[in-house]
Amino acid sequence: MAGGMLPGAGGGDEGGSLYRPVAEINVTPFVDVMLVLLIIFMVAAPLMMVGVPVQLPKTTAAKVAPPQEPLVVSIDAAGKTFIDKQGFSDIDLLARLKVLAQEAPDRVVYVRGDRSIDYGRLMEVMGVVSTAGFSKLSMIAETAPAAQ
Repeated sequence: MAGGMLPGAGGGDEGGSLYRPVAEINVTPFVDVMLVLLIIFMVAAPLMMVGVPVQLPKTTAAKVAPPQEPLVVSIDAAGKTFIDKQGFSDIDLLARLKVLAQEAPDRVVYVRGDRSIDYGRLMEVMGVVSTAGFSKLSMIAETAPAAQ
C-alpha cells in the first residue's frame, strides 16, 4: 500500500479529500531483491575460484616457518645497552648476541637509540650486533609530526 490512500479522519465535507497518503515505507520489494542477490552470490561464489583447477602434487619439503619476532637492542640516554628489557655490558652484549645469532642467524635486529646519545656509541652497538652474526639490522625512529 505504499503510496496508496487511506480514508481520512476529518469528515469529507470540508473541501478536502477523503483520503490521505500513507507515510510508511514498504520494504517487501527490497527484501525480495536482497534474497535473490543472496542466492545468486551463494551459487556463484564456489564458481569464482582463482586459476585453473589442478591436482597438486605431494611434497616432503619442510613447511615454511612463521616469521620470528624481531630482536630489539636499545641504548638509553646514559649509553647502557639492553636486549629487549634486560641490561647488558658491552662484553656480555656480544656474548648474548652470539648465542642468539647461533639460534636464528636470519632474525631481524632492531636498534633503538636515545636521541641524546653520541652517534659513535650507536655505531659501536651496531658493530657489535653485526659482529655477533646478524645480517638483518634496522634502526628504529619515531615519526616526526607533520609540518603545518
